[in-house]
Amino acid sequence: MRLRSLTVIFVSCVIGVLSWVFTPPAVALTQIKLSRLSYHECPPELAQGAVTSGGTTMAAHCFIVTGIADNATNKTVYDADIFGRIYDANNDSVMQNRTRLGSIEKIPPGISDFELRISVPANQPTPLKLKQFKAAGFSAQVRR
Repeated sequence: MRLRSLTVIFVSCVIGVLSWVFTPPAVALTQIKLSRLSYHECPPELAQGAVTSGGTTMAAHCFIVTGIADNATNKTVYDADIFGRIYDANNDSVMQNRTRLGSIEKIPPGISDFELRISVPANQPTPLKLKQFKAAGFSAQVRR
């Protein structure tokens, strides 16, 4: 009985030490500040597009949103989702019930430029208003 207890304690200790030594690095979400937001119309080769919802096709305008991404960490951030709100000239939401607008594949430490292609229904008046933009990504690549 005593030998069995010692075996269980020994095996538990070995498993504990091994799990501590061979634990993979934590992959946590890293917040990225986005600033200096602006937009311009897409070049003609990217401008073809349509907005579809529920099987209906509507004419759309293509825009490229640009800005600065500030990665304050000392590690590259991968697969950062961009969140924000876009309103038209009448303060109507351009993307109903949707705040995730796209992603940035890789953001090195420090300040870097980013751009994002969006399609806006042709019946929504410009200028567009870009609000509450931010990004969140991972400190290591996520498997695909």
